[in-house]
Amino acid sequence: MSHMIPSHHTVDENAYLPMEAEIVERVQESDTIFTMQLRLTDPKQHEAYTYQPGQFNMLYLYGVGEVAISIVSDPEHEELLTHTINRVGRVTRGISQLEAGQKIGIRGPYGRGWPLREAEGQDVIIVSGGLGCAPTISVINHIIRRRERFGHLTIVQKVKHVDEFIWPERFERWKTIPDTTVLVASTKGSVNWHWDVSPRIQVLDKVKVWSERTIVMICGPEGMMQSATKHLTELGVPESSVYFSMERNMQCAVGHCGHCQFGDLFICKDGPVFSYPEIKHLLGTEGF
Repeated sequence: MSHMIPSHHTVDENAYLPMEAEIVERVQESDTIFTMQLRLTDPKQHEAYTYQPGQFNMLYLYGVGEVAISIVSDPEHEELLTHTINRVGRVTRGISQLEAGQKIGIRGPYGRGWPLREAEGQDVIIVSGGLGCAPTISVINHIIRRRERFGHLTIVQKVKHVDEFIWPERFERWKTIPDTTVLVASTKGSVNWHWDVSPRIQVLDKVKVWSERTIVMICGPEGMMQSATKHLTELGVPESSVYFSMERNMQCAVGHCGHCQFGDLFICKDGPVFSYPEIKHLLGTEGF
């Protein structure tokens, strides 16, 4: 595979040393989800910082700990680093209390991103579930800003509850782009919900696969990703053209601590993006 794996993934004396970043803006997206725009306080570090869509940072709250968070901005078109975070644990609860002007630590970027070179010239199907949409936002932005390089773009977002659908204006805007299909579904609807109401992942029934030259990128709960893969491969997408962004408890990000071990792989440095054949034998296996 031709994914780029950053060379700084060797463990050295600086591997655990965070860079300082200032919170430039903070937006509360829902009751538990918030977005932070960050700028590295050292101008040289900020200018030198580069990453690939699909990679992640370790965000460090001084005195509390670290958490792995996907980067949702477009590396070539946004000056600030954008992270959308779900307040679910001790570290993210602490980070959620920070405000614009306060400081936070960053280590990264880490991991293997989405296969964007391979995707050029192909139709692209992006499927996400819940806040699984966060790791796909940067790749959607990347494709839309270079629309002529890709074939038909299909964006599928599935949520359990309508309040998990945090970026309605983005999906409405993407709907207006030529040669682009946007499908959104919630398990339960509401009075003002005008998208689909769909149990499980039935919204995929509306996805059209025009040719084998189709690449699929999926992020969300593992059961959902497996169901989506089964459905799309039955429609003619080769298994080798399906990519998952996996989640595990990542504590060091350099393959040293072992918390994110997945069979003989480490999510932090071998992933988080994997081709389906790479991990097919591990999915649904107890203990992995």
